[in-house]
Amino acid sequence: MTMRKAVDVSVDAMIEDLRTLVEIESPSRNPDALTASAQAVAAVIESRLGGQAVLVESEAGPHVHWTAGGDPKVLILGHHDTVFPLGTLERRPFMVEDGHATGPGVFDMLGGLVQAVHGLATLEDRSGVEILVTADEEVGSRSSRALIEERAIACGAVLVVEGAADGGALKTGRKGCGTFHVSIAGRASHAGLEPAAGVNALIEASHQVLDIAALGRPGIGTTVTPTVASAGTLDNVVPAEATVIVDVRVESAGEKERIESALAALAPHLDEAKIAVRGAVSRPPMPESASAGLFAVAKRLLPGLEGKAVGGGSDGNFTAALGVPTLDGLGAVGGGAHADHEYLVVDAMAERATLVAGLVNAMQNAQEDENMRVL
Repeated sequence: MTMRKAVDVSVDAMIEDLRTLVEIESPSRNPDALTASAQAVAAVIESRLGGQAVLVESEAGPHVHWTAGGDPKVLILGHHDTVFPLGTLERRPFMVEDGHATGPGVFDMLGGLVQAVHGLATLEDRSGVEILVTADEEVGSRSSRALIEERAIACGAVLVVEGAADGGALKTGRKGCGTFHVSIAGRASHAGLEPAAGVNALIEASHQVLDIAALGRPGIGTTVTPTVASAGTLDNVVPAEATVIVDVRVESAGEKERIESALAALAPHLDEAKIAVRGAVSRPPMPESASAGLFAVAKRLLPGLEGKAVGGGSDGNFTAALGVPTLDGLGAVGGGAHADHEYLVVDAMAERATLVAGLVNAMQNAQEDENMRVL
């Protein structure tokens, strides 16, 4: 079976819905902005699919949940928060030019949401389909994780409409990822009169940065990267405090445990310095085995489609870790996530919308058609 042509999807209509969502800025941790964004997402879903999209309130902002009814079979998963602060739109307004749509959030991941909704709108039967659009994916999904996991288990399969990998490939695997905060406590003293009386937290932090970086094993996919550091108060004071923030990416549960244990066991190099570590690999790895069945169906629908394992994490990491079949990267084709050059390829929108619809249809029919069984 291959995918029918995307004749039922209007690119113009998708562009207008995308414009609506992009022009309501939705930075993470801004509940007022996220409330407005959630209302807009709900309105787009309701206008294209009917029914009622429910706003699920949380401390992070509202999540949006829509269901077509019937026995749950597939969860369409995305988020409406973005990394861009209020005011970005004024500097970088939504535009469509030379085949690209640009503006804050077009690729990560408002374009994917719009494509999924319009793809579903082409299906006469939407029974068993749910959509969950969360408000805090960019900042760790702390308020949405339980809901994501609940609906993923209920549905039994997850399609994540995050942006595609390079070249339009689907994301068939993801690294587990987490952030750690390393705090160093020393003792202040006068840098000129009594430098030896202090315990220099900056020097201790320098030792720790080297120790932390040495934990990485790139050959097996483990990266441990100190990313932000701060120390000191005045140029004539021995620093009493320092902090180091560390980004961690792993491909296996064993490496997750090793890194978490190693960072918890960090020991000071300077006498009387103290170290405290908080954080975890909060998104477990998404193994390629979690996507294998769904990706095989996607390739039958769209021959030539490629899959890639990537370093970034998504909410698909949570669902895959539960053993729920999960396929990621089904959203916009484009690039520049989290950057000023972010863009979406307009010519790919209809094809990707139809791909989502085809996958949903395949899962709806999986129990009746042994050739389409993916679970």
